[in-house]
Amino acid sequence: MFVIGITGGIGTGKSTAAKIFAERGVRVLDADEISKKVTGPQGSALELIRALLGNKAVDSSGNLNRKYVASLVFSDRTKLDKLSAIIHKQVLEEIGLELEKEREKATKVIILDVPIPVQKGFLDVCNQVWVISADEQVRLSRIMDRGMDADDAKRRMAMQMTREEYENLADIVIENNEDEDELREKIEVHIKGELEKRGIRI
Repeated sequence: MFVIGITGGIGTGKSTAAKIFAERGVRVLDADEISKKVTGPQGSALELIRALLGNKAVDSSGNLNRKYVASLVFSDRTKLDKLSAIIHKQVLEEIGLELEKEREKATKVIILDVPIPVQKGFLDVCNQVWVISADEQVRLSRIMDRGMDADDAKRRMAMQMTREEYENLADIVIENNEDEDELREKIEVHIKGELEKRGIRI
């Protein structure tokens, strides 16, 4: 099974890249979706997060109180790192289980859509890492189009790895400063160059 890890900072378009694979019938394991599962009602990360950030971190319906948690961690690197470590551990365990299921089914290719490219459970299970990159102003504009104000967007971007740090991990860097059609064309080139030459057709 050929595992492609797709990663990149907020606003780069990494999830759009993963969606392009999904449209072709490729299974995508989305770390953000798995994160919602492990921080939802009865989620495996909830009690650990409550112990770190207090009772208000979990709302009355048993979900992670995302707005409150964001207000605590996006101005405190230490708390963010501790929260990230809790969620990553649970998410990566889930990903590991799903990868095993796909191997048993003799799946040919699978995509991991992960915003933070940690070593254990992501880099060490990927055959290739594809990093989606974009200029800072382009990213800022995209994030604000989702409804986030400029200050919050800049704060989130500043808390993530730098563009150079992402690209240093990459087997393939895809620049995504234009629209989805151009991104699609670039991904098609790499599908032909990286998958089809290995006998994998999607």
